[in-house]
Amino acid sequence: MFCTRRDFEQRIAEGGFLEWTSFLDNYYGTPTPSHDGRDVVLEIEVDGAQQVKAQHPEAILIFILPPSRAEQERRLRGRGDSDEHVAKRLKKAVDEEPVGLAIADHVVVNDDLEQTVDEMLALIDGHRQPTR
Repeated sequence: MFCTRRDFEQRIAEGGFLEWTSFLDNYYGTPTPSHDGRDVVLEIEVDGAQQVKAQHPEAILIFILPPSRAEQERRLRGRGDSDEHVAKRLKKAVDEEPVGLAIADHVVVNDDLEQTVDEMLALIDGHRQPTR
């Protein structure tokens, strides 16, 4: 859902987000979901992950890393990002990585998309299993 900056800021003030952040001069956020027993999977920045973990300590955080910074840059350029945008995203990645590694329950390197998805699904499924 897209909304005006003013509407977004009002929703922040009202506590209407599970998590939110400002990234490269834009707001991003996840409206507070209903709790109906289903898993909620979010693709979010480190700021948002910290907010989710603070509100829901039982949340499982999976930190996804690129195989290398060079590959991350190649992927960003491959999707058509401008030089300025690529530089900002790479700097943010370098700044966020230590925090992400520190708060993550699991770390997955996204070298092959299908393998990465399988690994993430296995991690999620493993947390659903009762302890033995």
